[in-house]
Amino acid sequence: MLAASIVVLLFLLLAGGVPVGFSLAIAGAAGLLAHGGFGLLSGILSTTSISTVSSYELISIPMFILMAEFVILSGIADNLFRAAAVWVGRVPGGLGIATALSGAGFGAISGSSTAAAATLSATSIPAMLEQGYEPRFACGVVAISGTLAMLIPPSIALILFGIIADVSIGKLLIGGVIPGILVTFTIVLTVLYLVWRDPSRAPRGDGHSLREKVSSLRGVWAMIVLFGFVTGVIYLGIATPTEASALGAGGAFAIAAASGRMRGGKLYAASLNALRSTAMIFMILVGAHVFGYFFTLTGVTPKVVAGIGALELPPWLVIAVIIGILVVLGCFLDQIAILVLTVPVMLPVVQAMGYDPVWFGVVMIVAGEVGMITPPVGLNAFVVARYARRPLSEVFVGAWPHVLAHFVLIAVLVAMPQLVLWLPSRML
Repeated sequence: MLAASIVVLLFLLLAGGVPVGFSLAIAGAAGLLAHGGFGLLSGILSTTSISTVSSYELISIPMFILMAEFVILSGIADNLFRAAAVWVGRVPGGLGIATALSGAGFGAISGSSTAAAATLSATSIPAMLEQGYEPRFACGVVAISGTLAMLIPPSIALILFGIIADVSIGKLLIGGVIPGILVTFTIVLTVLYLVWRDPSRAPRGDGHSLREKVSSLRGVWAMIVLFGFVTGVIYLGIATPTEASALGAGGAFAIAAASGRMRGGKLYAASLNALRSTAMIFMILVGAHVFGYFFTLTGVTPKVVAGIGALELPPWLVIAVIIGILVVLGCFLDQIAILVLTVPVMLPVVQAMGYDPVWFGVVMIVAGEVGMITPPVGLNAFVVARYARRPLSEVFVGAWPHVLAHFVLIAVLVAMPQLVLWLPSRML
C-alpha cells in the first residue's frame, strides 16, 4: 500500500510540472521517511549524491555531450542534410530519405533526440516545403528521424541503461549499431511506400553530377571519421566507452577549431550547454537512486517478479505488455525518466524469463522512439511543431505511418534477438 501511494505521489509531482529528478527525490524521500523514519532517510541522503555521481562510467555522459556540442559548433551538422540531399534528392521522396540519413548521421554525434529533431526541423522541413512536399509528410519524417539519436552510438540513453542495469556499456552501444541501421532503413522504406501510394506527397527533385555528389562529402567526412573512430575503438577493445568519449570530445574540439568557428563566446556557450545537460541527467540519477532505495527496502521488485511468474504467461505476451507500457510512458515522459523509473522493475522480470539484458536495453530504446512521436505528449512531435511552426496535429498525423512501421520492426527484433546481439558477441 505504501509503495502504491508513493508511486501515485511521484506521478502527481510529474503531472504538476516538478522536474523529473526532484520528483523522484521527493517521492523517494517521502517513502523512506514513512518506511524507516528520519534516521534512515538522513543516512541515505547523506551518501547518495556522492556515491551516484562518482561512478567512472558516468564520465562518458558529459564527454559525449561535449563532443556533440563541438561538432554542432563546427557546422558539420548543417552539412549533413545538404550532402544527403545531393545524393538522393532526385529520387521520389528523396528529401525525406535525406532527412532519415541525416538523422542517422546527427544521431551518431548527438545522442539527444530532441536536439536532432530541432536541427532537422530547421534544415530539412523548409527545403521539403519549398520543393512542394506535403507538410504533414515532411513533419512526420523529421519527427521520427530525430529519434535515431536515442539508438545510434554514442547514445546517452543506452549509456544510462547500462549504468542503471549494471550492463556492459560497450556491448550496449555496439548492440545499437545494427538496429540503428534497421530503423533508418525502416524510415526510408516507409517514405518510399508513402510516395508510391501518392506521388504528390513528395515531388522528384533535381539530379546532381558525380562530381557534385563527391564534393558534397567534403563537409561531412570529418564527422564520419570521428564516428567510425569512436565506435571502432570500443568494438575492437582498444578503449572503454569512457575513454572513447574523451577521445571523441577531443576530436570534435579539433574539428571545431579547424572550422574557424571556435571563438571564445561560442566555446563558452557550447561548454555551458554541456554542463546544463549533464547537471540535469545527474540530478535525475540522484533522484532515481533515492527512489530506488525505497523500492529495494520495501521489496517491490521481487514481488513484481514473483507475481508475474505466478501468472504463467507466455514470455512473448509479457514482452508485448512491457513494450506497450514503454510506448505509453514515452507519450508523457522523456527517455531518461522512463529508464530510471522502469529499468529497476522491468529488467529483473525480463531476465527471469531468460532474455539478454543487452537485447532488452536496445528494444527498450526502440520502443521509446515510438512514444516520442505519439499523442498526446510525444516530445519530438512538440519540438518539430515548435521549430517548424506547423500545427501539432499535422506532425502527429504525418508520424503515424512511421509508428506502425516501428511496431513491425520491434516485432522483428523480438523474434530475432541476434540482430542486436551478433555484433556485441564478436567484440574483442
